[in-house]
This record gives sequence, C-alpha cells and structure tokens, in this order.
Amino acid sequence: MMAFEQIPKKDWYSILEADPSASVSDLKQKYQKLILMYHPDKQSADVPAGTVEECIQKFIEVDQAWKILGNEETKKEYDLQRHEDDLRNMGPVDARVYLEEMSWNEDDHSFSLSCRCGGKYSVSKDEAEEVTLISCDMCSLVIELLHYR
Repeated sequence: MMAFEQIPKKDWYSILEADPSASVSDLKQKYQKLILMYHPDKQSADVPAGTVEECIQKFIEVDQAWKILGNEETKKEYDLQRHEDDLRNMGPVDARVYLEEMSWNEDDHSFSLSCRCGGKYSVSKDEAEEVTLISCDMCSLVIELLHYR
C-alpha cells in the first residue's frame, strides 16, 4: 500500500503553498523556503512558546509534504489518490467493471469501455494496477475497476 496512507489526509500541495501542477523543481524551491522559515533553530528566543510549537508543527508538516511530493513514485501515488478522492466526491459509482471486461487497445496500451453517454472510460495498463475509479471522458459518470483475485 501507499506509504502515506497512515497519515491523516492532508493537502500536501497546500502545505507547500504550491499548485498541484507545479514541477518537482518548483516544489523543491517552496520546500526550501518554508523549511528555513519554520526551522526550530531559526525561531527567535523571545517568541511565545505557543508560536514556537506552531512553527515546529509546520516544520514537520512541510518536511512530510516534501517526503511525499519530492519523490516521483510517492508523488504519483498521492496524485492518483487525490484524483480518486475527487471522483468519489462527484457522486455514486455508476457500475462496477472487471478489468478483463474492458477492451484492450494495443496502439496506446490502454483498456477502454464505452459509456452510455457515448463517451468512454479509459485507463492505461500501468494505471490499471493502481486506480479503482475511472471517470468518463464526456460526462460525470464514474465506474469502479475490479480485479479478479
């Protein structure tokens, strides 16, 4: 499973004050700026204890965000999870479909299924192992992808 699932759901992009479309280089710059700003050694001695605790907590969150978003693999997993969460919030699942019921497209190495609106659900071979929800490319319907065990 994903390394960050144990941690309560947080928006790691907002913690880094970054847009989800930001490059890893931009994320690194944001991280470096924030980690310096909230570093415990950078806090003034005359700051109230509560403020110091807030800075330490923010420092820890910024570090956690970077551990997830600074690594290509965990960033990809986190982005897929965010996408699935967005799909779950759109409404109920229209259907449950086994991957084996979808059509294989050799040209782009993806699986697809026609939607009742005329659009299609599609997922790449790599994504098929990781995602459970797929949205139609033309409407708001969502299917749940199942795997035979």
